Amino acid sequence: MLQQLSIQNYAIIDELTIDFSPKLNIITGETGAGKSIIVGALALILGERADTSVLVNKNKKCVVEGLFSVKDKKEVKRFLEKNDPDSYQDDSDELIIRREIGVNGKSRAFINDTPVTLDLLQQLSDLLVDLHQQFDSLQLGESDFQREILDALAGHADLVNEYRKIFRQWMETKKEAEELKTRKQQFDKEADYNRFQFKELEEAALRENELENIDAQLKIMNNAEGIKTVLTKVYFDLEEGDAPLVQQLKILSNQLLPFSFFHPDMAALIQRIQSAQIELQDIAGEAGRISDHINYDPEKIQLLNDRLSAGYKLLKKHGAKTTNDLLVIQAQLEEKLQAVLNIDESIQQKEREAGRYYDEAKKLAGKISEGRKRQIKPLEDKADKLLTQVGMPNARLKVENKVEELNPFGFDKVEFLFNANLPAGADDKNISFQPVRKIASGGELSRLMLCIKSLVAKSIDLPTMIFDEIDSGISGEAARQVGIIMKDIATKRQVICITHQPQIAGKADAHFLVYKEIVKDSVKTNIRQLTTEERITAVAKMLSGEKPTAAALENAREMLRN
Repeated sequence: MLQQLSIQNYAIIDELTIDFSPKLNIITGETGAGKSIIVGALALILGERADTSVLVNKNKKCVVEGLFSVKDKKEVKRFLEKNDPDSYQDDSDELIIRREIGVNGKSRAFINDTPVTLDLLQQLSDLLVDLHQQFDSLQLGESDFQREILDALAGHADLVNEYRKIFRQWMETKKEAEELKTRKQQFDKEADYNRFQFKELEEAALRENELENIDAQLKIMNNAEGIKTVLTKVYFDLEEGDAPLVQQLKILSNQLLPFSFFHPDMAALIQRIQSAQIELQDIAGEAGRISDHINYDPEKIQLLNDRLSAGYKLLKKHGAKTTNDLLVIQAQLEEKLQAVLNIDESIQQKEREAGRYYDEAKKLAGKISEGRKRQIKPLEDKADKLLTQVGMPNARLKVENKVEELNPFGFDKVEFLFNANLPAGADDKNISFQPVRKIASGGELSRLMLCIKSLVAKSIDLPTMIFDEIDSGISGEAARQVGIIMKDIATKRQVICITHQPQIAGKADAHFLVYKEIVKDSVKTNIRQLTTEERITAVAKMLSGEKPTAAALENAREMLRN
């Protein structure tokens, strides 16, 4: 509910504040007094683009601020908690929206003093205010809006939300199945080649680091003769030569031994010679052992060369550098081949899952459709009755519901059909009905929209409803009935209406007059709430002119009493 609207430096408004009633608020005034300017300022805090031309005083910024009561507005609080946590306070029942247009033309938006984007402000304002102007009636011709009307009257929002959840799961699962099929097609194209490559590597039966080990082994075997000769010489010189080094060290050690008691460092020297003797003796044994294991074997060399050559071909083919790289590639190929075997099962599983979601979605869509169908006849009857009230006795609304493929809202395509000139007593079956968007005039659409909204307002928690001259083109009894409908809507929620019709103004819970005044040689727009007597005068002027007659004043009193 809009509790208060404050406007500063907007067009010919210098500064004004309006405190609204929670029920029916009526705004009247002479043509050109500035009623539309107030609506324009209100549209700013609802997220409309700012126009710097509204800055009459170029040295002062424009500020428009709205104070809203959001008590029991769960949708608003959920929205704030999700999108604007900095300004969200769970225990607060008030919300302040502010728009500023600086002297440099830059526009800024705030929610509870927290800067926000215009897009976010527009989304929030949809939950707070329903601003209805004549051109907004075109929305009535949109299929989605028409379907939403039936859903609101059916009161099955939870069922629709459950359906939409299942529908999304169905679509996502279908998409996953299609992606798997696409992958399968790619796998099928590559499967034969992957199978050939894998078989080739599998038959090679390579072991970890095998090619590197073969290469090292071949280097030894191809140099076996020279290595063996050197190792034999090492062994011979150390152990079996004319003067073997091992024996020489032993002799030297024995020669020094008798003198070990005569010098303190002699024992250590003898120990080092003996250690060297043992080390050289061990070296000789190791050289002999290695020499015994090195043999030149042409057949084995050939086998190893063949194995290495086959391995090098595989390395080159796969762009690998080591044996282990080939083993990794082999494992990857095996995984791909296994995926080919598994993907059919995965596709079948996803298709079964999608089938279950489809059946569930179709079942829920059927329930939703039945709920919508049950509302069609009551909606037609009530709308026709209200149309008669607002001066369209020959108008008829017909709701057509066709079954289509499942979509995010079920399988219904709702179409509002209309005939504004149905002869009295005519059979609907023999009368041509056309889609609302094609044949209804602006005035007809406005009144039809008012009738529809009055019916929906009793079924769902609509935001504050603002009507800007929706009563254009009507007068007399039709205008009175429009006022009655608005008064009825206002028993459930706040209504703000800008009107030229005295029959509507007489229904106000709070009546505001927009007027112009001269302030320091410039024209300014202002507004004030009228007292009961002032209301009588204002309504009388709307009936008979600037100088109302006694009859007009009495008529005005009667309107206010009723």
